[in-house]
Amino acid sequence: MSKKTKADDQQASIFEALSFEAAMTELESLVAQIESGQLPLEQSLAAYKRGSELVQHCQQSLADVEQQVRILTESNQLQPYNDTK
Repeated sequence: MSKKTKADDQQASIFEALSFEAAMTELESLVAQIESGQLPLEQSLAAYKRGSELVQHCQQSLADVEQQVRILTESNQLQPYNDTK
């Protein structure tokens, strides 16, 4: 099991404020920049890293919504999903 660092906590809080739609928009922009081939190597690497983080954020957002849908389906009432990680 890995330990959470202060940097991990800061990164998580940054992403908590980022909506799924905003993350997808940023991700699409990064992909376009990388595919253009105009970024220097260091910037391409940074863009790739940020893109990977955005993908993880989007995947987690989708998983959370899927869990909410499961709760709704089971009880016929939408209940807030509390992430207990």
